[in-house]
Amino acid sequence: MGGAACGGAGGCGDVIIRDAIEADLPMILEIYNEIIVNTTAVYSESPVTLDDRRGWWRGRLERGYPVLVACEDGRVNGFASFGEFRAWPCYRHTVEHSVHVRAERRGHGLGSALVQALIPQAANLGKHVMIAGVDATNGASLRMHERLRFEKVAHFREVGHKFGRWLDLVFLQRILDARRIGRGVVQ
Repeated sequence: MGGAACGGAGGCGDVIIRDAIEADLPMILEIYNEIIVNTTAVYSESPVTLDDRRGWWRGRLERGYPVLVACEDGRVNGFASFGEFRAWPCYRHTVEHSVHVRAERRGHGLGSALVQALIPQAANLGKHVMIAGVDATNGASLRMHERLRFEKVAHFREVGHKFGRWLDLVFLQRILDARRIGRGVVQ
């Protein structure tokens, strides 16, 4: 499965982190479906369609949330985004992010670069906390998040089931700013 070449300012000689465009969706789909089929990074068992990814991308943009891609040598090799942590209004200052990297490019810093690019965008939107949900066996992702100053706050045992086994989910969080919302103040 192919996809459009990376665009944007500056080309794609080195790693470029930029906003995803619709032409990136086939490569985002390729990365996402490989992860669904081969890993426990996404607790889903069925590959998704291009229409699904298009709806996801449009939904993020309509809410003012970024979808970023990491481009190298004309190819999207990773993507990241964030969205609502929970649907209830009192969680409006908290987002949960996702970051996914092409199999052969994992461990080369793309995930870190993508998350580092998301953090200021969340802060600029007035978000206070960013959450990461990581499969407990994904040591590389857990270490990456800890290096980026995320703190482990929960370990849920056997909450997912994939590949014939129970999966544990770890929640990590990073407080994005030091502001505290006062009692009785609605923002």
